[in-house]
Amino acid sequence: LSNRKKKPLVVINCGAIPDTLLESELFGHEKGAFTGATGRQIGKFEQADQGTVFLDEIGDMPMELQVKLLRVIQEKKVRPIGGREELQVDVRILSASHKDLSALVGSGTFREDLYYRINVIELPVPPLRERGGDVFLLVNHILDKLARSMDIPKPELDKLAKAKLGDYRFPGNVRELENILERAITLCDASLISAEDIQVTTSEPDPAFETQHDLGNKLDSIERDTIIRALEK
Repeated sequence: LSNRKKKPLVVINCGAIPDTLLESELFGHEKGAFTGATGRQIGKFEQADQGTVFLDEIGDMPMELQVKLLRVIQEKKVRPIGGREELQVDVRILSASHKDLSALVGSGTFREDLYYRINVIELPVPPLRERGGDVFLLVNHILDKLARSMDIPKPELDKLAKAKLGDYRFPGNVRELENILERAITLCDASLISAEDIQVTTSEPDPAFETQHDLGNKLDSIERDTIIRALEK
């Protein structure tokens, strides 16, 4: 809805790029600035001028680069590595982190001044285990997406499968849910996903699930797990 909606949205994952390359990715570099710099590279901030930069996993940004980012935010200027002149940029900054940035500030691994500079509007996203019925809204969406990508009818969950997902804590959040459902849709018979197809790691067995199985079914489950491990390998 903003006036930047038709302008660039440039995404960079601060935790996926080596520290030695992150500054170049953000601010660019001039030819000859360092070994391997065979030409000028435009940085993400320059690419996103008039638009938006999304800094994913900003909590993984090294301390020395946090200082430079703070200056860019305050001065609205970037200087490419090896460059002599600063470039004016007008960008909106969105940032995200799976870490508690306030705790990182307390431990001295994230700059306090940068934290308060980027924390203008905070949108906390609770973990999946705290989102109640949202889990099944996401399940429905993910199954629909997987079915389209595989060009198959969208499968449904039986009652025990729903109960198993409803009781699970999802330490890996939405990414883990996607993996669980992708595995289930691959293993299920016809268009119904059963509890057996929901492969999760739990510290305590689910009684509602365990009571449905006799020894023969448990042997089938062992065989299934062996096949899954072989397929994954």
